[in-house]
Amino acid sequence: MTIRARLTIWFAAVFALSLLVMGVGTFIEISEQLRHAHHRSADERAVHETIEMIVEAGLPAVLLGLLGGWWLVRRALAPVADLTRAVENIHDRNLAERLPRSGNGDELDRLTDVFNGMTARLDGSFQHIREFTLHASHELKTPLTILRAELETALRDPQATAAQRERLASQIDEIERLAKIVDGLTLLTKADAGQIALKRDPVRLDELVCESAADAEILAQPQAIQVRLGPCDQATVAGDRHRLRQLLLDLADNAVKYNHRNGTVDFSLRREGALAVLKISNSGPGLSADQQGRVFERFFRGATAQGQPVEGCGLGLSIAQWIVLAHGGNIEFSSQPNALTTVTVRLPLAQQSPQLGQPPSAFSV
Repeated sequence: MTIRARLTIWFAAVFALSLLVMGVGTFIEISEQLRHAHHRSADERAVHETIEMIVEAGLPAVLLGLLGGWWLVRRALAPVADLTRAVENIHDRNLAERLPRSGNGDELDRLTDVFNGMTARLDGSFQHIREFTLHASHELKTPLTILRAELETALRDPQATAAQRERLASQIDEIERLAKIVDGLTLLTKADAGQIALKRDPVRLDELVCESAADAEILAQPQAIQVRLGPCDQATVAGDRHRLRQLLLDLADNAVKYNHRNGTVDFSLRREGALAVLKISNSGPGLSADQQGRVFERFFRGATAQGQPVEGCGLGLSIAQWIVLAHGGNIEFSSQPNALTTVTVRLPLAQQSPQLGQPPSAFSV
């Protein structure tokens, strides 16, 4: 129950109790007067007049008191409701904005100042984290590039033994994995800082889906996974072709990696009103209900992935979420353990697409 409702009930209860006490006291007083009266008929008329007065004046007074009390409580607590709505809209991308003060200099203004100070400190902390991540990932690129070049040169050495070549190839794979992590962190950090501008071009999403399904077939061959392309309606969206292709490749790669041998991967694209709805399903081990809510967190990997020799660092779905939200769409993940796992992407068709370039405010780091 809200404070407003609770205060209103309390006010009504106290007001009704007061009227009850007043009525009982009036009744007792009138009864005493009647017992000691010499002219009963006159006293009876007085009683009737008093009752009429209470009914005609008391009931309107009660209603007026209740309505007036409700209005006062509503007016007194309106700033609290406004402040609550403003705080609910705070997220990592608008921490620099300040909550409006009422100007009354009361406790709510003091609370607003406390909230503003807190969000300012949080904004500074987020900025420091983003700058550190961006600088660190940038500085790591050069030594990783140099290491990979040196290892590839050593791998081409004709005097290297088979064991040495195998060890060098393994090291190159690890460096490549580190480079992918650094690239993913750089992309997400720049996206958080609003430093990535997306193109706004007409893109045939159905063509990209067909290309991704073909790529998935190549990735699926070592595990004998069957890739099936279902209904694929023609759909054109306004966006960045490179990022949309990256989205589909990440989702297709996940569908193949987190799958059983001889499993299946299904692609489908349908037009539903003003939306293009893409679904990619696989027959992998899936995730439990408590893990599904964390799949878009950075570096999160489910228990099934942690227990298998599957390459990855847990950034793929975070990048996919950013791409989808940056194009004005939404992405959902659903999984039935050891049955079916489905990723659903909804993107607005070209004529309905919003202005691109920045992810919507609902996107969470």
